[in-house]
Amino acid sequence: MEINEYQYLAMVSANKNLSKEDMLSNGVMGLCGESGEVIDIVKKHLHHGHELDKKHIFEELGDVMWYIAELCTTLDFKLEDVMIANIEKLKKRYPEGFSKERSINR
Repeated sequence: MEINEYQYLAMVSANKNLSKEDMLSNGVMGLCGESGEVIDIVKKHLHHGHELDKKHIFEELGDVMWYIAELCTTLDFKLEDVMIANIEKLKKRYPEGFSKERSINR
């Protein structure tokens, strides 16, 4: 599957009755909520003695991706363009890969 195809297909299940502003708030709140679910799984693994539930993380990451696609759609961004811009930023910031020095002095 191509990246922008994912964005298009994900939005088939978006609520078409929401205004752009409501889609924006839904996207941000949903992204935070789903990210929080991933954090909770890792917290339970690290601090409560649970096995790391990778299957559950996998499912939650899909939900995170859905909300990212919703935000991109709402803001008229192509998901692929956001990803490309992020890689370009990282290449400039860490041209030889991550370094503590470049992280501190950027």
